[in-house]
Amino acid sequence: MKLRAITLSNVRRFDGTVRIENIHDGINVLSEPNERGKSTLFDAIQALFFIPHGSTRAASLKSRAGGAPQVTVEIETEEGHFEVTKRWDKTRSFARVHSGGTLLAKADEAEAWIARQLGGENAAGPFGLVWVRQGRAAIAGASPKETAGLLEARRDLLTSVNGEIDAMTGGRRMDAALARCDAELAQYATARGAPRSGGPWKAARDRLALLEDSAGELRATATALHEALDARSRDRREMAELTAPEAVAERKQRLEAAQETYRAAERHAGEIEQAERMLAAAQLAHDTAADKLAQAQAAAAEAAAARAALVSCESAAAAQDRAQRDASAEMARRDAALLAARDAHDAARKSHAAALRRDAARSGAARVRDLEARIERAEGARRSMEEAQAQLETGLDAGQLAKIERIAVERAAAAAARDAQAPRVTMHYAAPKGGQVTLDGQALADGEAIPLTGPAMLDIDGVGRLEISPGADARDVTGFEGHDAMLREALAEAGLPDIAAAHEAARITAEAQQRSGEARAVFDSIAPGGIEPLRAALAAIPRLGAEDDGTQAPTLAESDAALAAALEAQGAAQLARDAAADRLSDARSAAARSGAELDAARTRLDRARAAAERSDPQGAQALAERLDQARVAAEAVSSELERRRKDAPDIAAARAALDRARSVDSAARERGVQLGRSIAMLDERITRSAGDAVEERLAETLQQIEAARAELGHIEREVAVLQRLKAVLTAAREASREQYFGAVVKELRPLLHLLWPDATLEWKPETLLPSALVRGKVSEPIDILSGGTQEQIALLVRLAFARMLARDGRHAPVILDDALVFTDDERIEKMFDALHRQSGGTQILVLSCRQRAFRALGGKTLTLESVTEPAHPE
Repeated sequence: MKLRAITLSNVRRFDGTVRIENIHDGINVLSEPNERGKSTLFDAIQALFFIPHGSTRAASLKSRAGGAPQVTVEIETEEGHFEVTKRWDKTRSFARVHSGGTLLAKADEAEAWIARQLGGENAAGPFGLVWVRQGRAAIAGASPKETAGLLEARRDLLTSVNGEIDAMTGGRRMDAALARCDAELAQYATARGAPRSGGPWKAARDRLALLEDSAGELRATATALHEALDARSRDRREMAELTAPEAVAERKQRLEAAQETYRAAERHAGEIEQAERMLAAAQLAHDTAADKLAQAQAAAAEAAAARAALVSCESAAAAQDRAQRDASAEMARRDAALLAARDAHDAARKSHAAALRRDAARSGAARVRDLEARIERAEGARRSMEEAQAQLETGLDAGQLAKIERIAVERAAAAAARDAQAPRVTMHYAAPKGGQVTLDGQALADGEAIPLTGPAMLDIDGVGRLEISPGADARDVTGFEGHDAMLREALAEAGLPDIAAAHEAARITAEAQQRSGEARAVFDSIAPGGIEPLRAALAAIPRLGAEDDGTQAPTLAESDAALAAALEAQGAAQLARDAAADRLSDARSAAARSGAELDAARTRLDRARAAAERSDPQGAQALAERLDQARVAAEAVSSELERRRKDAPDIAAARAALDRARSVDSAARERGVQLGRSIAMLDERITRSAGDAVEERLAETLQQIEAARAELGHIEREVAVLQRLKAVLTAAREASREQYFGAVVKELRPLLHLLWPDATLEWKPETLLPSALVRGKVSEPIDILSGGTQEQIALLVRLAFARMLARDGRHAPVILDDALVFTDDERIEKMFDALHRQSGGTQILVLSCRQRAFRALGGKTLTLESVTEPAHPE
């Protein structure tokens, strides 16, 4: 086959139609600058011969304008002159073959005609041996598919170049035998010898494996059937045991007995709780009486302390200052502890309120009476608190008293300082005493020095009035006057006439605070959360709902214990805080009093004496008697509580017995449900398995396994025979392969000597390609040679292949697209000689952008010409 003309329409950069005409035998050269379409021309020729007209692989040929690419090639064969046209389009693709204006074939028939001219459909076939794409001078192929195609083409070429070799080795007959052997073997196995997917060998193996798996499943099903029968028998026996009337009655009797025992234990626990509350109230009364007695005793001790303070005023001031700091720190600690105790008490109160609601249904009328009595006592305690609070609001607190005492001390000190600096007047009466001398209506004592802090008027009996003016030398007395005014202002703010009234008001306030604390303690013990929760609890007794059954909450005993503990802790914290507050107040007052002068000490002593006088011995005796009575009452309640505790049943054990009885009954019911479901499932499984004839199917499957094993053995023996035959045929061809290389070496020798006079090539038997260039005694692997040398050897080998194809009667035009890009000027001249040497019986088409260099090649010069119409319209 020889090319005579090429026409391109709408191919890449060619938006219109271009044409090359008059392509001669021998060398034809198309030398154009870059981007003029040489590589496009090469791709278009290859697409026409190797890409079907309906394929999408020709999309890369589309022009920039978007028209459908179309290629026409005029060829000449031994049969005549033909014109082949292909167009690639989504809706109007076609392939046509014309001869002398007559349509010979179209569509698939045209594709088949082209394939016959090529000798096969593989693009890497004979034409792949002599066509060189730009940048692809190597002849080993680019992709695995192309490499395999080129190898088959070289084998086909080399096995048919010499009749003597063909006769000796079988040539194409050998190839046909190997191909048939491969085809037969390929039905069974892959190239690596594994069973081929979809083949009879793989199918036989899969069938045997499937049958063996089925037999295993049937065996498992049969075993499961026997196990299911045994399991059903066991479940039925257990179900009979659980549902026996005597077993059901025994479980019910145990449950009812445990419930009654637990209810009795709960009732006794409620009685103990009531006794504990009575004991708490008795202890509170005892503690209150003890506190009052202690206060009376403290009043007497205060008088002694005041006397001692008079003589140790200075040393006590420092001690009281430290005591005040310690009391402040203790007060902060007691406040924090009280806050924590209140939080704990609130939580316990809420829990106790919930427990009260649950206990309401069981307490009944007794609980109603108890709540009504507690509400009544709480109302009385609240009234006492309100009365005490009213007194507190009108009384004098410790801060106000401390302020008034401090100002009084400062006033006394200022008065002492004023009197020490003021002039004095002393009256000495003559004996026998006659009249008197008075100052502001007060008679002057004999020998007493009276300080004059300002103008004074002395009345002398029988004499007259003596006016005294200190004059300019008089001392400043504004300090005393300022403190005196401050004292009057402080007393006026408190609504009191003098210091004594202030002390009395402070005493009344302290007593009111004590009464308020006592009433608060009583109120908190009776109604820790206030009266309203008690009323709510009372109202809630008839309306107790399912949500208050107490199954998930603390019992009343637990909540009462927690509430009592929280109340006790809060009361202790409150008492400790009040004591700390008293100590802090006392420390502040003591610190202020200890810093005063002698008059302040005398005032304190007078107050202590007055307090001691107010303490009636008979009143203290009454307090002691009340304390004894409270102690006796508390001991009686405590004895009763101990007796009840001693006789109390073990509620935890009763609860555990009840839980166990319930658990046994519940477990029996749940097990009965489980056994019922299990027996139903086993019945269904046994019925289904029995209906499937498992034993019969298992016997049939075992017979099929024996037949499948026999079939697989037959196939494996056939595969072994084919593999052995292929090995023998391949070994025979390999043994004679060296003779194949003789033809190509003979064809290559004169071409190699044009470049290297003493050079030869070594060949790889497995690829039928040169592996090394031998020059002299030096063998150089092809892949380490320079790029120019590699492309020169590759081109010479392709020229030798072209000559051998021509001798075999398969003329293939040699197309070279910039195949000598790495060749220097000297060697390119020799390569041109090689091209001319091979062009005698071969058509060579050279495409190059090296215009100047390829002028020396000679041959027919081709040009791309634009035309107005395609060779054949649609």
